[in-house]
Amino acid sequence: MAQKVAIVAEAQTKYEASKRNQNNNELIYEVVENVLQKTGLRFEDQVTDGFGIDKVVDCSEDFWQGRTISNIVLHPEMGAFALDETKVCADGTQAVYHATMDILSGAHEIVLVVAHRKESETLRSVVENCGFDSIYLQPLGFDFLAAAALQAKRYMYKYGLTQEQFAKVVVKNLKNARNNPYAQRTMDITVGDVLSSKMIAYPIKLLDAKPVADGACALILAIAEKAKRITDKPVWIRGLGNCYDAHYLGDRDLADCDSLVLAAKRAYQMAGITNPCKEVDVAEICDEYSYQELLWAEGLGLCDRGKGGELIDSGVTEIGCELPINPSGGLLSGVPSGVAGVSQVAEAFLQLRGEAGGRQVDGAKVALVQGATGACGQSHCVIILGR
Repeated sequence: MAQKVAIVAEAQTKYEASKRNQNNNELIYEVVENVLQKTGLRFEDQVTDGFGIDKVVDCSEDFWQGRTISNIVLHPEMGAFALDETKVCADGTQAVYHATMDILSGAHEIVLVVAHRKESETLRSVVENCGFDSIYLQPLGFDFLAAAALQAKRYMYKYGLTQEQFAKVVVKNLKNARNNPYAQRTMDITVGDVLSSKMIAYPIKLLDAKPVADGACALILAIAEKAKRITDKPVWIRGLGNCYDAHYLGDRDLADCDSLVLAAKRAYQMAGITNPCKEVDVAEICDEYSYQELLWAEGLGLCDRGKGGELIDSGVTEIGCELPINPSGGLLSGVPSGVAGVSQVAEAFLQLRGEAGGRQVDGAKVALVQGATGACGQSHCVIILGR
């Protein structure tokens, strides 16, 4: 990467099942005001020396907010007046990817990324149903949960994974979440507790799935020269990659994730990583459903294909072991979809600065973040961060 881009600040709300006392505008204001206070930055149109935020990337989705062009009423809180603004309707990692490209293009030097969502105000299955073919699949009532159940079952059948191994992911992540002040769902549970929770779509049980969540997260990215003026502890974006797979679930083997393999390959090449198992110190992986942490770990090359179950059985993904995965608690701890990718980058940022508190991974120098958009991980984005 010829030009260097850094993350210089982050801010998150507390994630909750329902933030009835705050609307989206207020959630945005909370995190934007927080990052501005941390950096001392203002917006370009508010300063005379040109040293200010000159672009806003809004990660949000009209369907979730119940209106078209939903970002148009959020500009005051995002500071997007008289500035370039882009709306990214995908996982938050794609918004960070877009902001990085804005800076690498030379068009912008300091970019604010804001992700926000109130899942409690919309019926999730109805929103997700709109992501499927309108003629053949929407009438069947398909949503991402139904699709994930198909994928989990196919994964179990092809590679012999078990529900107990999926449950171990839940136990690990909700234990990690106890040390995350932003997490919604924190539990000290057992594999038996997960297996005995309500079945919602075989083989996925209630505790295997991310709960409904409200919240927001913000990041500020900057070109190297200005990043060093803003903070003495910038976290550098060393590599990025993304890739889309086929839209129709029947056009791909759901037990594999070829688009993630390609996205990871691009990010690793850019970052100069040849052995992610040895060179990555901490990973934040999209775990909207428990089995996904294992399947995506395979796609990321953190274990061999079909060996995700052995990875969780080995214990190496625990905090304090060789390859901690989701020390924040991940999405299973209760983070809104869309916001999740930005919050995962924020968590990696805190890890690399040594500011993650009780969930800190000692000596973390390289972090991996992976986000997914669409049913069964149709689209993946991988970001490599380093000190």
